[in-house]
Amino acid sequence: AAKHAIAIETTTGKVLYEKDATTPDGVASMTKILTAYMVYKAVDQGKITWDTEVGISDYPFNLTVNSEVSNVSRKYTVKQLLDATLISSANSAAIALAEKISGTESTFVDTMTAQLKEWGITDAKLFNASGLNNKYLGDNRYPGSKPDDENTMSALDIAIIADHLIKDYPQVLEITKQTEVDFEGDNKLTTHNYMLEGQENYREGVDGLKTGTTELAGASFVAHSNENGMNLITVVMNADNGGEDEAARFTAT
Repeated sequence: AAKHAIAIETTTGKVLYEKDATTPDGVASMTKILTAYMVYKAVDQGKITWDTEVGISDYPFNLTVNSEVSNVSRKYTVKQLLDATLISSANSAAIALAEKISGTESTFVDTMTAQLKEWGITDAKLFNASGLNNKYLGDNRYPGSKPDDENTMSALDIAIIADHLIKDYPQVLEITKQTEVDFEGDNKLTTHNYMLEGQENYREGVDGLKTGTTELAGASFVAHSNENGMNLITVVMNADNGGEDEAARFTAT
């Protein structure tokens, strides 16, 4: 019950199910699993550490009204910002990490695109690290992009990214399986993944990964789960009735 979908068994890469899985479409905040991959890679390469302090520039700071990152501070650690990016889908945190690693978000986007090409993904169009529509970014849009451009990838592309992320950096699941985490003292980051334990659409075995929602993308979700010892990655893009039914993408998954 979605526009695009795919299910992959990760050990063999066998595709168990697909529905229009190779047509690029809006991916919204599912983008952030690629952003996270680039953060882990930068830590791996010694460019940053988890304790590196990241100053928040005016661009992501002014976006914090759209996210759950508090306006309390202009400085966070890389680990705090990755938690915020993956657990509460904080757009400003993703942008701040991009700027820290590459100097500018647009340069970071170029490294994301290059990473995809290394994996054989050539049909993706990326404009930012967050998955937001360009209309929210004002003068901070990717050079040459249109005012309403948005990141697009296929369900297969998202599954490939998720597979690389989990195989290369399995510790990401320690973050994405959390339903909430303390952030800046009294503030709590809460998940949008309602298939985790204690949530409305709980399913045993699900330990990640990332939701995404925009007008273009609809209600979307890339999940990782262990089903009787078998590891699965599923992608659901633009779930039917996703605008009215908050559970639609989880029911489809």
